[in-house]
Amino acid sequence: MLKDNLIMLRKINGYSQEEIADKVGISRQAYAKWENGVTVPDIEKCMLLAEAYGVNLDSLVKTTTLDGREVIPPPPDGKNIFGSVTINERGQLVIPKEVREKFGLTGGQRLIVLTDDIEGIALIPAEMFEKKMQNALKLASVLKDE
Repeated sequence: MLKDNLIMLRKINGYSQEEIADKVGISRQAYAKWENGVTVPDIEKCMLLAEAYGVNLDSLVKTTTLDGREVIPPPPDGKNIFGSVTINERGQLVIPKEVREKFGLTGGQRLIVLTDDIEGIALIPAEMFEKKMQNALKLASVLKDE
């Protein structure tokens, strides 16, 4: 719910209720009512809140759960959390339909698996990765010639 996201985002960003209320032009008491679920902000105030917290409006008003258990904070604008996947016994996983549609992934498409020992795993469409590598190699050869 919106009230849960408001509480999480305020705490994550280190704001007091008064500080965030000032950012959207309301009283601390009015903001407290939003966090308590007594009232809800109008759409203009929601836009100001989303901007102040660096999230999009959809993320601000939707509550996302991880496997239906715990509420997770809205991701920063341009980032997404689509839930979790389970790796089967053969090491395979199913990419959620919403992700496949968003990124135009189709059956048989190649993905490059990138890893970082601390951060984890990333999947990138092979065509995109190969294009970026070609651009990097061109740039490196230009810089080498200078």
